[in-house]
Amino acid sequence: MERLETRELTYFVAVAEELHFGRAATRLGVTQPPLSRSIRQLERRLGVPLLERTSQRVTLTPAGEVLLAESRPILDAVAAAARQPRRAGQPLPRLLLTISPCGDTLLRDILSAYEADPDAIPVDIDVRTVGRLAYLRDGHADVAFLHGPSPAGLRGLDAEELMVERPLAVLPRTHRLAGRESLRLTDLRGEPLPRWPGVPEDRWAGTGVEFGPGPLVHDAGELMQFIALGRTIALEPKSVLGPLRRDLIGVPVLDAPTSTMLIAWPSQSRSRALAAFVRAATSVTAGDG
Repeated sequence: MERLETRELTYFVAVAEELHFGRAATRLGVTQPPLSRSIRQLERRLGVPLLERTSQRVTLTPAGEVLLAESRPILDAVAAAARQPRRAGQPLPRLLLTISPCGDTLLRDILSAYEADPDAIPVDIDVRTVGRLAYLRDGHADVAFLHGPSPAGLRGLDAEELMVERPLAVLPRTHRLAGRESLRLTDLRGEPLPRWPGVPEDRWAGTGVEFGPGPLVHDAGELMQFIALGRTIALEPKSVLGPLRRDLIGVPVLDAPTSTMLIAWPSQSRSRALAAFVRAATSVTAGDG
């Protein structure tokens, strides 16, 4: 079989994600006829139908679902292969770290430890609510702090587990539960939880405890202000919260699901500066534990 071209995979992924040839063509900046021809040619070369087309809708066949799952990491790797050499070849190379909007309380100590390493280079920090994993996969970032996924699920990446934490309930000091030494999730039933852009709102659905909808928040400062005003509470690991304001308190939630903090980086990286950053992160978190 002939090798597949990245252009073919790009076209197919656009159609598979949009499930509409017109929208896919607009997204790609091409006209619809050559896009349709490209998909038909791809199907002929593979010898299987990838899409079911009717006058009303486009759906993926089982073969199309498999190709979509295989194509995404391939295209991410191709994009990373283009970006990473350009970034590595900059006159003054820098390491780009992506973190959540709440940040990490250990980051200052990690950066301090890293700067003492002879292989260290300057670190830029990118803050994003969602998409840190994709940002790392496609070569925009060199390293990421992630919360939740297991290392086994990070295809194409290497990762180290830094710590496992149970979340705190962050409450205003005037809250009815603020004086408790610990809580159970059922104690918080009906309490509003914040909404983050792009983050599914059913994060706690598996616990069997229903929470109310809280305000939309974009960063840690905004979150803390809403908690202080009594508009929401938060359930977050201590490492992402930072020091709490004096008008807030964090109470352990004994039966809340744990969260794993990871450091992840591209598995093909041979950067000594990146290796030094990973060493600093693992050393600091080991000492903290």
